[in-house]
Amino acid sequence: MLSLAENALMVLAVVGLSVLLFVVIDKVWPWDKRHQHNDVTGWQLGILGTTYAVILGFMLYAVWTEFDNATQNVEMEANSLTNVYRLADGLPEATRIEVQNLTRTYAQKVIENDWPEMEQGRTPVESVGLASKIQHALISVTDGSRSVGVAQDHAMTELSAMTTCRRTRLLENQLSLPAVLWCVLIVGGVLTIVSSCMFGSQNRFLHGLQMVFFSLMIALALLAIADINKPFRGSVHVGNDAFVRALENMK
Repeated sequence: MLSLAENALMVLAVVGLSVLLFVVIDKVWPWDKRHQHNDVTGWQLGILGTTYAVILGFMLYAVWTEFDNATQNVEMEANSLTNVYRLADGLPEATRIEVQNLTRTYAQKVIENDWPEMEQGRTPVESVGLASKIQHALISVTDGSRSVGVAQDHAMTELSAMTTCRRTRLLENQLSLPAVLWCVLIVGGVLTIVSSCMFGSQNRFLHGLQMVFFSLMIALALLAIADINKPFRGSVHVGNDAFVRALENMK
């Protein structure tokens, strides 16, 4: 994914190319000749622009919804891990120490390993083994008292919720918009900008200024979709703050 500086350069490149396209079309096809066809290009531009705006808005809403879901999923994973740590107080001493040490180690590994690896597009594997060790420690409890059984049962439930959230997090890190949708977004943006250049206006400065604003809006929207589409990568991403807070609570 692009950094903030690369995003800024990309926006400038799109705006610059749009202005260059406008200048070239204005030289090849002067405004007075284009003006004769405004009654046709005008309504076509209106329909094309409206259609593309709906598509762009829908895509932005869809990726933002997925980004918000990823944020909530990380919070739930960290909360479940903290609950396992607290429920371990109801287990026998040896098991309590083991489970609480493993939960703290899990939070540390997620912060130190999972997030850097997900940012690089890789699938973390080390924390999977820790979750299995926590499960084994809980299952191996032999104390048959009612209080220990309740604590063990609730801890297993929270551990199951945590592992489910973890699998969802790793899946969200791999998913992205299909190539066909990116094709629709990019081709639609190009067609919309070209169509706006074809409109004939006597005030070329005002027309060019409108082209700058138009291309700037499209470029910003597309880059926002590209950044938010990968919730754990890029300049805008879901952070590991939930696990940092969980680790502080455990300490």
